[in-house]
Amino acid sequence: MKILYGVQATGNGHISRARAMGKYLAKAGVQVDYLFSGRAADQLFDMQQFGDYQVKRGLTFVTEAGKVNYWQTLLQASVKTLWQDIKMLDCSSYDLVLTDFEPITAHAAKQQNKRSVALGHQYAFLHKIPMEHANLVTHLMFRHFAPAQIQLGLHWHHFNQPILPPIIDEEPDEEHDAEHASKEANRVLVYLPFEDQQQVIGLLKPLTEFQFSLYGPGLAKATIGHINTHPPALHAFKADLARCSHVLSNAGFELISEALQLQKHIMVKPLRGQMEQQSNALALQQLKLASRTDSLSTGAIAKWLNEKQQYGTVNYPNVASAICNWLLQDIPDEISELSKTLWR
Repeated sequence: MKILYGVQATGNGHISRARAMGKYLAKAGVQVDYLFSGRAADQLFDMQQFGDYQVKRGLTFVTEAGKVNYWQTLLQASVKTLWQDIKMLDCSSYDLVLTDFEPITAHAAKQQNKRSVALGHQYAFLHKIPMEHANLVTHLMFRHFAPAQIQLGLHWHHFNQPILPPIIDEEPDEEHDAEHASKEANRVLVYLPFEDQQQVIGLLKPLTEFQFSLYGPGLAKATIGHINTHPPALHAFKADLARCSHVLSNAGFELISEALQLQKHIMVKPLRGQMEQQSNALALQQLKLASRTDSLSTGAIAKWLNEKQQYGTVNYPNVASAICNWLLQDIPDEISELSKTLWR
């Protein structure tokens, strides 16, 4: 089997999901060509696993100081380039196009009537799940941004809908094995890539009883007292995630999924103006899995770090392996059956 795998590269979560899926597709002997869009090639890191991958401009949302800037998003979008990339992408040699909310591969497959499967958290929003600030525009975006013949939505709970649990890498490398890492009670992983990083450092400085590992764009590897700053990285980030006790992040899906699986104490600050993140924060509240704050302050962070509240725990199955096996079936089972099996 030969698959074209399109990955939305604006967030590291989509890429993390592709890393997990890629391992099982490779084990099954599937030939996979990867296409990433939404981020410049020089901003991607630790991409060796994906071989000779393609990078296209695609579409992305521009964020400033923790809020989506829709005006800059429109100004920087190049619909002409997107349309040209869709028209020029030849899907004829592939048995399947797999898209993780990536529009070029999705629309090319649709135009060429190629078998296509969409995989990702965004497709859960096509079902009745907790939503905040949903409207016609957000509904149309989730339905038409990166469409496919079959959609596999992912979420932290099934909400009595035919959606699947999160995809989490079940095979950490030996050097950074999360299961054998010693958890440190006062260590906090901070990942707020859409916020002003210097402002975040300023908020963390008074909290000297905790050790912070702060990852974000534009940061250099440095130590500022009890705060260790890091540029985006894969293995170092995974190692800090494994040994921390607390995770402070925006309300993206993949990192929170990994943190939940590792039973971390979590607080999310959803990206303002981004319905998906706000809905994620709402779902975490309803499921009693994490804390939420809509504005960052030293006081809010300190209150969360010192609280004794107990949250629910999860134990997700190996979803990547199950989806890989499902994709390779001659006649795949109904999504509802796959969903029931995995949530069982």
